[in-house]
Amino acid sequence: MDTGNLEVTGDTLMPGTPDLEAMMSYAGQLKEKVTAIRRDLHAHPELLYDVTRTSGIVAGLLEEWGLTVQRNVGRHFGMGVVGTLQGLAGSGPVILLRADMDALPIQEQNELPYKSVNAGIMHACGHDAHTAMLLGAARTLAAFREQLAGTVVFVFQPAEEGAVKSPLDGRLFSGGRDMIEAGILEGADYAYALHVMPELPAGMLGIHPHYAMADSSHFKVEFQGTAGHHSVPHKAADAIQMAAQFIAGVNGLMANQIDPQEAAVLAFGTLQAGTAVNVIADHSELTGTFRAFSKSAVAAITEGLRRHASAAAGAHGGDYLLELREGIAVVNDAAAVERMLRAARGVLGEAQAILLSQPNLAGEDFGWYLDRVPGAFAFIGCGNAAEGITHAIHQPQFNIDEDMLVHGVRIWVRLVMEHS
Repeated sequence: MDTGNLEVTGDTLMPGTPDLEAMMSYAGQLKEKVTAIRRDLHAHPELLYDVTRTSGIVAGLLEEWGLTVQRNVGRHFGMGVVGTLQGLAGSGPVILLRADMDALPIQEQNELPYKSVNAGIMHACGHDAHTAMLLGAARTLAAFREQLAGTVVFVFQPAEEGAVKSPLDGRLFSGGRDMIEAGILEGADYAYALHVMPELPAGMLGIHPHYAMADSSHFKVEFQGTAGHHSVPHKAADAIQMAAQFIAGVNGLMANQIDPQEAAVLAFGTLQAGTAVNVIADHSELTGTFRAFSKSAVAAITEGLRRHASAAAGAHGGDYLLELREGIAVVNDAAAVERMLRAARGVLGEAQAILLSQPNLAGEDFGWYLDRVPGAFAFIGCGNAAEGITHAIHQPQFNIDEDMLVHGVRIWVRLVMEHS
């Protein structure tokens, strides 16, 4: 990829009142370059923490534009990139903007000139767009740093789509938590993220006033028993019976022990057990997810999983192992929501930036940022029904209307200047 001489002519203005019109014009001139970055990333998707190419491109561009760059950020995996831009117009807040870089293990079904060249891997969640938009914002704000008060921290995160066991302590870590443990939130006053939404047309933004997305926690339970012949079941410890009792107990937990006014859902995804029709299974394994918003509901479900796993194993003379990838809800700050709306309405128009009424039960690890720093998570439209761009995220036909990329750049720039 040509990493850019993003040679765009913009006005160099003296310190003073920020010239938003000049900034918006400059961002518009970046449209072709930002689109080219997105297409290059789309063609070369990378999974979880294996984002060597993507992070290298990001870091190289940020360095080229004069930002202070930290590579290999992350206490456990070290694959994040952080670019820091110090404004020259005086003191001001530290604003953290985050984009995610990883793709999904999906075989792309789009026929595009920039279709994924990596078999079985696809940017089916728009992280290529997120990265390209934030790079465009970094380029624009770097060009106008004389008018910027305060500091902007551009965070490019791996592994939003999943978690991996840490080589240090064996805990499951997503990229956000890994980078937070490395200290990226230290000194940050506000944190923001944008996520594409094909259900909204390009040229719109939606944001929830409080809860944006749910805690999405993944679990795996393994039961270990003793194999035996069906003719002498009393000499065995049936791992299938353990799994069955666990499923029934957990379903009862969700129906009867979680406040019915709480939005919470749990579902099992896989069940594996047994090797022969006439042999009592000595091992079974279940996986699933649960989603909730309040920390009290999450704690009740987590404790219930452990309690029912222990009871099921004990009742049948076996043992269990519970593995949990902990999530957290994405909770927006009211003042940050208002700033995001003002920024988006300044770019898109008053009616094109809206409050969303229903929170989303999907998960996002940006919740770990907002648990520590006030901020907001918003959805930027990328759909275009007339062009057939309507498929949901995580589908092999997912795509975006690329006109939305410059909207995202401009929203980021105006949002920062809302704080400046």
